[in-house]
Amino acid sequence: MNPVTVASLPQVPVPDLLDPDGATQLSGPGAEQAVSPDTDQQDVPDVVPAKPSSDLASLVAEYRGTDPGSRELECLATGVYFESKSESLAGQLAVGHVIANRAKSGGRFPSSYCGVLFQRGQFSFVRGRSLPSVPRASRQWQTAVAIAKIVDQDLKDSAVGNAMFFHARYVSPGWRLKRVAAIGNHIFYR
Repeated sequence: MNPVTVASLPQVPVPDLLDPDGATQLSGPGAEQAVSPDTDQQDVPDVVPAKPSSDLASLVAEYRGTDPGSRELECLATGVYFESKSESLAGQLAVGHVIANRAKSGGRFPSSYCGVLFQRGQFSFVRGRSLPSVPRASRQWQTAVAIAKIVDQDLKDSAVGNAMFFHARYVSPGWRLKRVAAIGNHIFYR
């Protein structure tokens, strides 16, 4: 039998990855240096706060899931799903922003996503005071959930800006509103 020898490993300084407030930080160039009382400044790498990706597809991949997390986000995701599930991510984001813009309108529309959806005569998929069921395991629903979270957290701007209305290209409602964008099958107005 061979005798076992024990080797010791050199000690390597490990930077504290939490700032004093408990927020996670990543190391990288160009940020302030974090200094621990028991290490030299040269031993500690630069620290950069973590930031969400600005690429819409990456954000959707990060936030995709079956559970919106709240009734309000479920309403927003349902609106995105039924109004734009077959559209591009940019088109779905635009629809989500219109619903959010209405909720933030300061009294012109109801002040919640659910209130906006249930406002009489605004969304054809709403019947009464309940949302239609959705196939929660479907990729389209999971994408709608991600879009709802992105819109709610204001992580990505949309080309529609402050638009509050949209319709499908195949209808012509004769609105006297300012057209702000056309994305996929929808035309957006404010």
